[in-house]
Amino acid sequence: MASEPRVELTPAAADLVRRLRAVHGPLMFHQSGGCCDGSAPMCYPAGEFRTGGSDVLLADLAVDDVAETVPFWMSVSQYERWSHTRLIVDVVEGRGSGFSLEAPEGVRFLIRSRVLRPATPYAPSAPDPGPPVSDDTH
Repeated sequence: MASEPRVELTPAAADLVRRLRAVHGPLMFHQSGGCCDGSAPMCYPAGEFRTGGSDVLLADLAVDDVAETVPFWMSVSQYERWSHTRLIVDVVEGRGSGFSLEAPEGVRFLIRSRVLRPATPYAPSAPDPGPPVSDDTH
């Protein structure tokens, strides 16, 4: 059984990625966990945001009708806090950071999350036999 992806896009976010890709070329995401809009995923042209030893690559997102995958990076310090979550990139109306490519569109990317459960093998339990039955017919 395959493990759950660490990062995924909602259909609305995937649509926005396709539109941004058509205008800006290959894209990337970075989630810093900083203050203000730094806690939102930022979308940049691929390679415009320099990543390094303080970042971790969480996913290469495959988006229908986009030729290349879209890498999703996160700062190590943010990852340490969110390592137990599945990140769901969504898009909502409203203005986000001026640094992220979607800002002029009047929308912004945001993260929804779900706690990842540790994988546990399926082990059916034996049915409860109920209370002991006495045979008083003798």
